[in-house]
Amino acid sequence: MKVLYFAWLRERLNRSADEFDVPDTVITVGDLLAWIGQNDEAAALAFEDPRLIRAACDEELVDHSTPIAGVKTIALFPPMTGG
Repeated sequence: MKVLYFAWLRERLNRSADEFDVPDTVITVGDLLAWIGQNDEAAALAFEDPRLIRAACDEELVDHSTPIAGVKTIALFPPMTGG
């Protein structure tokens, strides 16, 4: 699974993407955030308040309870405003 990072997430993690073989215990977007944070200190700090993280699975906006089975790409980004 490819995970893309945008805006301040990319800056805090110092990378724009990761490739993961996610264990079967990681079922939802929220589980994925927790799992990445458990395995990466920079991600743990960036994801400290997961309410600030928005997600898109295969280019469709989703919430943290969305299952990730079969998803190829997850994009993570902070809330955005228009302007």
